[in-house]
Amino acid sequence: MPRWDPEARERLRAAALELFAEHGYENATVTQITERAGLTRRTFSRYFADKRDVLFAGSEQLSDAMADAVRRADPSLPPFQALLAALVDAGDLFAGLVSQAAQRRAIIASSPELQERERTKLAAVTEAVVEALQERGATESSAKMLAQVGTAVFQTAFERWSDQPADTDFAGQVQEAAAELAAHLTP
Repeated sequence: MPRWDPEARERLRAAALELFAEHGYENATVTQITERAGLTRRTFSRYFADKRDVLFAGSEQLSDAMADAVRRADPSLPPFQALLAALVDAGDLFAGLVSQAAQRRAIIASSPELQERERTKLAAVTEAVVEALQERGATESSAKMLAQVGTAVFQTAFERWSDQPADTDFAGQVQEAAAELAAHLTP
């Protein structure tokens, strides 16, 4: 038997999502996750700090990815258009996650602890985008407002996309959410 299983991380993630869905996040244990995956606790610890980390592993990269996408946006775009372009660009990060995204969202919605972690993650993304928008010339006040609105557009687009991934791509959902926002702002 090989000492390293290249599929271990995904097997653990799949087992955790199944158990969280079946028994609730609070009632599933790391031992149950490892048993379901056919792996050891030691293997689990190689990939995840705790069972919560199964849902959030890699999310620390989102802040940098979003800020970098804002920085890469066409310099001629005004700040909010650059932010929307960045949201579309960052959608590539989620392509492989769509199959589990709706299930993950439902699990997070069922737990106040996980909801708080999700808010913390989104706050970090918002702050990183604020800095990137300021680097593009936006004032601090405008950058904060635009980043918060951009985070709301992102959340709406992500929810809609993960609920119905076959209907449209993430970029289409971003554009649709932004158009809906604009329609509400038009007198």
